[in-house]
Amino acid sequence: MLNKLFVRDKGFYKTVLIMALPVVLQNLITIAVNMLDTIMLGAYGEIQLSGSSLANEFISLYQILCLGIGGGAAVLTSQYWGAGDVQAVRRVVTLMLRVSLSVALVFGAVTLFAPEAVMSIYASEPEVIEAGALYFRISSPTFLLTGIIVPVTVVLRSVRQVRLPLVASIISFGSNLVLNYILIFGKLGLPEMQIAGAALATVLARVIEAAIILVYLMVLDKRIGLRVKHLFGKCRDMLRPYLRYSVPVIVSDFLLGLGNTAVSIVIGHLGASFVSANAIVSQTVRLSTVANQGISNAGGVMTGNTLGQGDRDKAYRQGVTFLMLSVLMGLLAAVIILVVCPPVINAYNITQETKDIAFQLMYAISIMVVFQATQSMLTKGVLRNGGDTRFLMVADIAFMWLVSIPLGYFAGYVWFLSPFWIYVFLKIDYIIKTVWCTIRLKNKTWMHGFAAKGGEAVKAE
Repeated sequence: MLNKLFVRDKGFYKTVLIMALPVVLQNLITIAVNMLDTIMLGAYGEIQLSGSSLANEFISLYQILCLGIGGGAAVLTSQYWGAGDVQAVRRVVTLMLRVSLSVALVFGAVTLFAPEAVMSIYASEPEVIEAGALYFRISSPTFLLTGIIVPVTVVLRSVRQVRLPLVASIISFGSNLVLNYILIFGKLGLPEMQIAGAALATVLARVIEAAIILVYLMVLDKRIGLRVKHLFGKCRDMLRPYLRYSVPVIVSDFLLGLGNTAVSIVIGHLGASFVSANAIVSQTVRLSTVANQGISNAGGVMTGNTLGQGDRDKAYRQGVTFLMLSVLMGLLAAVIILVVCPPVINAYNITQETKDIAFQLMYAISIMVVFQATQSMLTKGVLRNGGDTRFLMVADIAFMWLVSIPLGYFAGYVWFLSPFWIYVFLKIDYIIKTVWCTIRLKNKTWMHGFAAKGGEAVKAE
């Protein structure tokens, strides 16, 4: 039985570890930065904590869109890389950056010139809106920087370059840590900026990270070999395959991000206590699921590379193994949450009402995190890099918008259920997607392998 569920090749697991570990470390660093903001701003009460948390929900929506832009390109680049067509990889990256930077300008302008309008979507309390608007105005340049960092990082991983993004994140984390402490609390003779300091520290840290990524990509990198001149070159031949495989990913991730935003809106209008509790517990959840995120990334890249080489049977065996690994990672995450959350929650200077809500959310999350891990492996890893992007677009949109969000709304505002059940209903699409996508994996209809041939995607079946 185990022979059918797990690949019996030590080299396979060694490759998984090599590819997953840097991604795990990078995600840990990102989470640590977010936790630092939460902890430091928590010293000033729930208004600033809620303002920054809800502002970052909108920023997270944009980051998800960037992941979609990069992830869509990675569907192509992982298979072109497996087929050995570096020139095709280069043209896809050029097209991706043009799309990403155009989107960045729109988001940056909205948060700079209409921050109160954006915050009013997430919250109804004037103090929270004012705090979040201040955070937006100062942090607006991060959209352009993130539009470079996130998509390029995803593509670099697809060609098995995972170390450079990790190095950039480590340096960015160190910068953010120091700058947060100095600017939020007013050290070294500088004024105490509080939430404004957190926003400014994030901008400066992103500048450093983007500079490292760009210097490597445009000057030092020899894998893709992209240079400034290529950004102005022709890439029209990549438009058709990019639209075919990338647009469903972009639409899927963006609407999924909007769905998460809708979830945040539901939570945001339940009050500052619920928002604060969710912000605290969410950081712990992200911390406990980073291992699965790294393995999901490895699963997508490795199965994509294998399909690019034309080996469908091997890609299927790898996909099943990655699914089983995600089940194990989900169970591990559930245990970590139950052990770690109580001391984390009690460490915050929050009201007893907020603590009670946080504990209920913790119990709900410890159940749903198993399904979160498995659906993430399938939708963002194996099936996506197999080219099954249109199927996944339907799965992501339908189950969240037609099931999770309506049930979550009714649970919170009509049925007045406990925070435990509100969270379960808001995340119930995890269970549905796990079942549906597992059936898809077993049927082998997710494999749309192609080989680079004259810049066009050619079916390998």
